[in-house]
Amino acid sequence: MFSQFVSDLKNEFRGYNATRLGQDVMAGLTVCAVALPLALAFGVSSGATAAAGLVTAIIAGVVIALLGGASYQISGPTGAMSAVLIGIVGTYGLQGVFFASFAAGVLLLLAGILRLGRLIGFIPMPVVMGFTSGIAVIIAMGQIDNFFGTVSEGSSNLEKIASYGRLGFHPNWQAVAIGVLVVAVMLVWPKKWGAKVPGSLVGIILAAVAATVFQMDGLAVVGDIPQTLLLSDRLSFSGLNLTMLGDLMSPIVTIAALGMIESLLCGASAARMKNETFNADQELIAQGVGNVLLPLFGGVPATAAIARTSVAVKSGQQTRLTSVFHSAFLLASMFLLGGVMAKLPLAALAGVLMVTAWRMNDWEGIRYIFSRRFKSGISQFLLTMLATVAFDLTVAILLGVLYSAILHVARSSRIAVNFSGIDANRLRTAEGKAPILETAGVAYVTGSLFFGAVDEFNRRMGEMPAYDHVILSLRGMPSVDVSGVQTVLELCQSLKEQGKTVAFCGMTQAVRSYFDRAGITALVGEDTYFWSADLAILELLKNEAAV
Repeated sequence: MFSQFVSDLKNEFRGYNATRLGQDVMAGLTVCAVALPLALAFGVSSGATAAAGLVTAIIAGVVIALLGGASYQISGPTGAMSAVLIGIVGTYGLQGVFFASFAAGVLLLLAGILRLGRLIGFIPMPVVMGFTSGIAVIIAMGQIDNFFGTVSEGSSNLEKIASYGRLGFHPNWQAVAIGVLVVAVMLVWPKKWGAKVPGSLVGIILAAVAATVFQMDGLAVVGDIPQTLLLSDRLSFSGLNLTMLGDLMSPIVTIAALGMIESLLCGASAARMKNETFNADQELIAQGVGNVLLPLFGGVPATAAIARTSVAVKSGQQTRLTSVFHSAFLLASMFLLGGVMAKLPLAALAGVLMVTAWRMNDWEGIRYIFSRRFKSGISQFLLTMLATVAFDLTVAILLGVLYSAILHVARSSRIAVNFSGIDANRLRTAEGKAPILETAGVAYVTGSLFFGAVDEFNRRMGEMPAYDHVILSLRGMPSVDVSGVQTVLELCQSLKEQGKTVAFCGMTQAVRSYFDRAGITALVGEDTYFWSADLAILELLKNEAAV
């Protein structure tokens, strides 16, 4: 794995020159403009601080990029992760988040070493869309207080919303005005301008100016931005114990699962954009190392971010140095603009997150599965989305994948068996004898014969006409399992006991291998496997008469 990584680096930087360096610098500056408001917003929305979001973006942008499995990945705090973290902060505090991030990083590192990157392919796309939409709903729900300037109580978003019935919902119209201003700017900002200066950055700048000009002193603001990468509130191993580890097991798995899913999906998507290869296992190693280091500095968990990555690619990114330069510009912003960022209204960041949550949804994919009326895809999407909002990401993914597996088994268990008699009048006959094979027929089997389809197969074979000679055509049967093989063996035994002959045709090599190991060959004879039904018929003819 290490030698492959070194080889990929050599290919990536082959022919690197001043021109390409300049492109990396400018792409890094553009990504910084996109990442700055998001880092602040996601830091706050995760239950930590804006400074924690900045530190996460800076360190992840360097460490994960340099060790990553592709040249284009930009990692940092994300909306999906912040939606998960806010619940952990409410229950276990920031130290719980730091420790969960550290442990999740270890899991990601092990996943990369064990080459588990391909597991992402087992999650159906409607499930991915469902939990992405569910996370978008969680992000929007979590910003209601900041956007409207209201107060709620509870450890979860659902509890907070329910508390409005008891506490009342009393908006601060200054906060609402600032939030609406940011939303409006982001929605009307032209896309061609957004490629250079993102609407989110323009929106929070205008919001800060408006709050100052109109003297909106009653607004909650970001607060102090420390002039250091080593935050005072960071992981402390002194308070850790086995009880805490047990309590945090579910959050740890959730963070690791989300880190794997977001990073690998982002990498696969950007790989198509750049037409480059993507080393999923190396990316998991990089994400693991990054998330082990981040809590030591006071950062929150990070993943690859599709928004920042796509901006980098579209801005002319050449190598992974784009991510490094984006971190350098963020670091400069922390030192040079810390005083300005400290006065940003939280309502402005809430406006950024509201629009971000809306844009997180894969609207094109959602419209596709609903307009085409794919019932299985729609049910997978809705189940996962609702489970994400009501429970947590881990439960949602497990439910979504389990439900998808059940649907797949149900669809695969539909096996068809059609019968066709052999027309004796079209066959040659032996001189002085009546037409032969008067009660011969072919049973055409379509579908995989596995444990879920055995009952249907037996029911259909029970309806077979009274053939004395049976040819089982298995060209439409792509696979078989132990239960299926046992069923065929029992069928052959039953037909043999009734004095009937059996032949097979159209089998794949894998299916024939199963049959041989099950002893079907020994039962029905070596000369009963044929490539086509015609050959099987001819063989039966030879056995009946001289033709």
